[in-house]
Amino acid sequence: MGVFIKPAAGSDAAIIADLSRKTFYETFAQYNTKANMDKYMNEQFTREMLIKEVETGNGYFFIAFDEERPVGYVRMQDGDKYAAFGDRSSVEIVRIYADNSVIGKGVGSAMMKFCIEEAKQMNREILWLGVWEKNDRAVAFYEKWGFKKFGAHDFWLGYDQQTDWLMMREL
Repeated sequence: MGVFIKPAAGSDAAIIADLSRKTFYETFAQYNTKANMDKYMNEQFTREMLIKEVETGNGYFFIAFDEERPVGYVRMQDGDKYAAFGDRSSVEIVRIYADNSVIGKGVGSAMMKFCIEEAKQMNREILWLGVWEKNDRAVAFYEKWGFKKFGAHDFWLGYDQQTDWLMMREL
C-alpha cells in the first residue's frame, strides 16, 4: 500500500464529504441506534454541511490516498484553549478517519504522523483531539501515539448524550 497525503482544495469537498459520512457511519453505527445515527447524519452531518465546511476553509483538510483511491482524511483546526495547555499554542485534530477497508494497513499511522509534522510546522506545542470514551480501538491508537487524557466533554449523537475524552500530546 502506497499511502500519500495531500492538502485538500475546495474541489475536493465532495470527496471529503462522502468519506466523512461513510467512515463516521462505519465507525459508529454498530454501537448506536439507527434512530440516533439517522438523526445525527441527517441534521448535523449532512453532505451539504460537510461540503460547505471544506469550501469555506473551516479548518485544514488533508486526504490520504492509496494510489488514486481516497482512503482517509483529516480535519485540523485552531480552536479551544484549555488550562492543561498553559500558555502553549495548540491545534486540534477535529476528525481523523480511514475507510474500513484499510484499517490495520498503516493509513491511520501515516495520517497521525502527518498531523504531528503539520502541527510542528505550524509552530504548535500541543496537538489535541476528542474521542468517544467507548471507542476502545481509537483510544488505544491515540495512546500509542503519546496522547494522554486531560478532560472530557459532552457529544450529542442524535438523542443520546455521550462523553468524549479530550486527549493531548505535547510536540
